[in-house]
Amino acid sequence: MRFIFGSLTDKLGARILMGGVLMAASIPVACTGLVNNLAGLCVLRLFIGMAGSTFVMCQCWATRMFTKEIVGTANALVGGWGNVGGGVTQIVMGTALFPLFRDVFFKNAEDPSEMAWRTVCIVPAVVAFSTGVIVIMTSEDCPEGNYKQLIKEGRMIAVSASSSLRQGAVNFNTWLLYIQYGCCFGVELTMNNAAASYFVDRFDLETTTAAAIASVFGFMNIFARGLGGYCSDKANEKIGMKGRIWVQLILLLLEGICILIFAVMDSLWAAILMLTLFSVFVQGAEGSTYGIVPYVNPVAPGAVAGIVGAGGPSGAIAFGMGFLFLTSTQHAYFLMGGLVILSSFSCFLINIKGHGGLLTKSKNDIPSQPLSVPKPDNDKVKELEDGNSSKEMDA
Repeated sequence: MRFIFGSLTDKLGARILMGGVLMAASIPVACTGLVNNLAGLCVLRLFIGMAGSTFVMCQCWATRMFTKEIVGTANALVGGWGNVGGGVTQIVMGTALFPLFRDVFFKNAEDPSEMAWRTVCIVPAVVAFSTGVIVIMTSEDCPEGNYKQLIKEGRMIAVSASSSLRQGAVNFNTWLLYIQYGCCFGVELTMNNAAASYFVDRFDLETTTAAAIASVFGFMNIFARGLGGYCSDKANEKIGMKGRIWVQLILLLLEGICILIFAVMDSLWAAILMLTLFSVFVQGAEGSTYGIVPYVNPVAPGAVAGIVGAGGPSGAIAFGMGFLFLTSTQHAYFLMGGLVILSSFSCFLINIKGHGGLLTKSKNDIPSQPLSVPKPDNDKVKELEDGNSSKEMDA
């Protein structure tokens, strides 16, 4: 979905796709209570998973809306708060709404708990659908207006989805960032599944206690991802694209080192402290990744954002295989940490056209800046202007 919606965002703009996907994904969420078997749940989860692709529209939208000085921070904050939303939803649904439905709305039912869980998902479905409507009705694709109108006025080039995807896919930098995002967001997804089990197995904690400790990892998104984007912006302000790439390299390197240390912790409190520090670097690297993404191909930022974004779930699958098939959980952590450290050195291969990289010089010394919208060529603009002038004279 991230691949598909990334290229479609370049064609249609983020607004319509963001709202449309939110509304479409709300339907299977509302139907959760109709499930009666495992196969039905799997199918439902498949379509609910479509909502995760809104991350791509979110990042492309922020790229269009914010200037070079804060594009990294903006992308990081909105992405991080999206992850926080998942944790908040779990808490609100489990500790507030479910008991409310069970003890108030269905207290006289034959099985209050059964009725509660089958109906409580209507609440997030309504919220998602309403948000989708608000997005489409009240927002714009970029500061200049909506894509459809800009193309009609000749102020923006119409880009096909296939052309956009091709431009994003043929760029070597896209796939380097795909790997690097898999080694930060993929690690976060893996830790969301593995952290609680780690504390249970290694320190003999109760599952509820272990889950509460593991939740620290997700809630660091409140500021850690934004911090990574902020550092990327500040480094760009000082030394241009080299600064953004150095921040990416350092955060990935520190993340990998923290994974290796976390795997050998013998003290519970030391493990909690390392988990907290580890999560800062993981989410900081996610933020710094999307400080670089807007510059890879300014004409097809959606396609690039989609491909890079897909690296996260792909990385999670790869690391998850390690935890599934390796005999020791500790060895799985060692494998994950080693691959993250290796990915950090791939930053030396990044070379952004017009901005350079760590091993190449930039064509200019000013801080790097993505384009707001793809501009039409000058001949087309002159032709349009001449046509408008003739019409005015005729009138």
